[in-house]
Amino acid sequence: MLVAAADSGLDGDEVEPALLETVSGLGSGSRQIGVYELRWSAPRGPLCVALWGVGDPGNVGTILRSALAFGADSVALGPGCADPFGPKAVRASMGALFEMPVARVTGVDELPGELTALVTRAGEPLAAGVAAAGAELTMLVGAERDGLPADVVAACARVVHIPIATESLNVAMAATIALYELSGRP
Repeated sequence: MLVAAADSGLDGDEVEPALLETVSGLGSGSRQIGVYELRWSAPRGPLCVALWGVGDPGNVGTILRSALAFGADSVALGPGCADPFGPKAVRASMGALFEMPVARVTGVDELPGELTALVTRAGEPLAAGVAAAGAELTMLVGAERDGLPADVVAACARVVHIPIATESLNVAMAATIALYELSGRP
């Protein structure tokens, strides 16, 4: 079995098959893998999506995919977010992780532009909030169950919601709808 580090200049190292099988979540083990450095970026705009407490890696990966699809400039992961480089997040991102700048932040003061909190049933409807938003914006999205912490919402210049007829939306779906609205597409 062969393991090679990206840009290492090495052809690779032989690894015992049983050891290599432990690093894959697939039923049929890989025969070759690559090892890459984690690529962290600084959060940047004009459009940044910031996740707070989004602990499900599938949701993190799906939001990365939507952010790339709708032209976001970066995705920032705040406290309590799943590892975007974990297998489930990578799979859900469908490769977007390797194109979208991803940042780690510890506070809202590290985010670019006007901060806009996406919450459930409070603030302006999303479309009105998007129309009134500044040229550079960070859309903050919280965990499905808990939403955004009160101090994070209080730090935002604007609070918006998606008008829906049901109780709630999956966080990845809500972020995707917000990204669509922010993209300015008809």
